[in-house]
Amino acid sequence: MRNDNSLTDMDEQFDLQQDISHKINRKTKPLQALGQLEEIAYRLAFIQKTLQPKLDNPHIVVFAGDHGIAESSGVSAYPQIVTQQMVLNFLRGGAAINVFCKQHQIELKIVDAGVNADFTESTGLINCKIRKGTNNFLYEPAMTMEEATLCLKKSQQIVDSIFAEGCNVIGFGEMGIGNTSAAALIMSQLCNLPLEQCVGRGTGLDDTQLHQKVKILKAAKAKYQHNYTPLEVMAIFGGFEIAQMSGAMLAAYEKNMVLLIDGFIASAAFLVAYQINPQIIKNSLFCHLSDEYGHQALLDFLKVRPILKLNLRLGEGTGCALAYPIIQSALLFFNEMSSFEEAGVADKVKI
Repeated sequence: MRNDNSLTDMDEQFDLQQDISHKINRKTKPLQALGQLEEIAYRLAFIQKTLQPKLDNPHIVVFAGDHGIAESSGVSAYPQIVTQQMVLNFLRGGAAINVFCKQHQIELKIVDAGVNADFTESTGLINCKIRKGTNNFLYEPAMTMEEATLCLKKSQQIVDSIFAEGCNVIGFGEMGIGNTSAAALIMSQLCNLPLEQCVGRGTGLDDTQLHQKVKILKAAKAKYQHNYTPLEVMAIFGGFEIAQMSGAMLAAYEKNMVLLIDGFIASAAFLVAYQINPQIIKNSLFCHLSDEYGHQALLDFLKVRPILKLNLRLGEGTGCALAYPIIQSALLFFNEMSSFEEAGVADKVKI
């Protein structure tokens, strides 16, 4: 039996839902004429428990890390050193995510979660390195449980710092050669789906290379046949950047921030966070449908609809940056568009 307080909370929640829906439906438009923008506006208002939601000091955090599985020939079209090179490109402002964040006035943070390289202290990089890349999970778990737990703690500290800057909306991106392999195995394990439904071309493999990638990942999965907790699955197959993304998502939810989820890798990180705390989905907007093969099935598993479909498969949080102005538009119509009463516009004829 629920106590009186929980019943009061439920009543207040129901009243808020009714008020948000009423405000959307009384705007000067036919019912549901703004389509998915109405869903986004509703979500923003409900997350913040207000009829005047706002988006403050938006951030995107890109976590970078290297993967031991990249040592296995055939899982990536690019060598592992590209992770380090792309981190330097981020720091110089030359990547796609830099361009899009600048365009939409989004603060960008870059995190070294476990890149197989040393960076100078003056680069502006947030140093959360666990170590220089994970183990090759074809032979042993990618990380220890202690390392996986440390990833969660370190990323929580990052989110705490960003939240303290007045940020209430945060997106998540990644960089790590080999991380589509890690994400595919996490998805296969936690969604109980055949690996073939989860593995894609990653950095652009051809058909022969894709077949080899599936073969390698099947061999890796066969080594681990028990039932594992979500964090254990992360420790076995994940990357330090994926684990830190999961931790950051959990921490952002605890701060009641709006979470912007990018593509396939970020969604796999979200999957782990979701299975640790299913309530996190209430605060999350899925920004785009990736062209990576397994992403649609992963979104179907989570029962969510993405905002964009642009055939992206870049990562870096680019989908979050591109979706952000649409999310802003949803906020602006909800807050600033006139109602029928305010505009003196006749409502539909009652039949």
